[in-house]
Amino acid sequence: MYSVIVVPPACAEADEQLRIATGERLSFGRTVPNGGLAIAHEGVPRVAGEITAHRSYWLLSNLSVDQTYVVDNPEGAGEHLKVAPGRLEAPVPFEFARVVLPAAGDLLTFDVWAPRHAFRSADRLGLAGPATAPAFALDRTSRYFAVLAALCEPRLRGEPHAPLPAVEQLVERLRPAWPTVSRSTVYWNIDYLALKLRLRPGSDTAGPGLRVNGKKESLVSLALRFDLVREDDLTVLTVPAAAPREAVR
Repeated sequence: MYSVIVVPPACAEADEQLRIATGERLSFGRTVPNGGLAIAHEGVPRVAGEITAHRSYWLLSNLSVDQTYVVDNPEGAGEHLKVAPGRLEAPVPFEFARVVLPAAGDLLTFDVWAPRHAFRSADRLGLAGPATAPAFALDRTSRYFAVLAALCEPRLRGEPHAPLPAVEQLVERLRPAWPTVSRSTVYWNIDYLALKLRLRPGSDTAGPGLRVNGKKESLVSLALRFDLVREDDLTVLTVPAAAPREAVR
């Protein structure tokens, strides 16, 4: 089972993503062998670096001679880490990360996701022994959880058969707590939720709108069936704009 997903620049389809399991390595650079991430730019070294998956996080090796790489947390309001030239296996703890490579005056980026992050939601009452792994690991402070809450809101408000909100309605509902929200960020978070909650992919023959509606219906059904979102979670939709995290993408 994969634990880290590398999203190439300008990636538009899920089958263009690169997925690696714990212990596997992925090289990136201008010319990389064996299915690595190729970045066609004259300012990028032939082999610029390497990503190693390790359970719920990943390691970044900077194989350049003189360039520092930066890893941004798009949800962290400026949170980032720097990986110096020659540094091997620097741990990256972010669930969403954007690797920034300086290249002959340009700044090139690609994304890395670690969707297997786990979160404890309650104390274990002092019980001895290892904790039980959560079936669905959701970060309730993240933007994707706000999108899931907005999707579930009509049915949580006592209308079990209410139609699900359209993407335009989700944008308007999320805007008070997330001023920079857009259609593309909502679509992106719906896709990420489907991946994180391991929904089965829908039919490739369906049109884009039908695929999105199918994902929304499956997400809401799963979330309400297993109480992943409760009515008291809807407060995430009214958090002031000064919330600690900024928008993904």
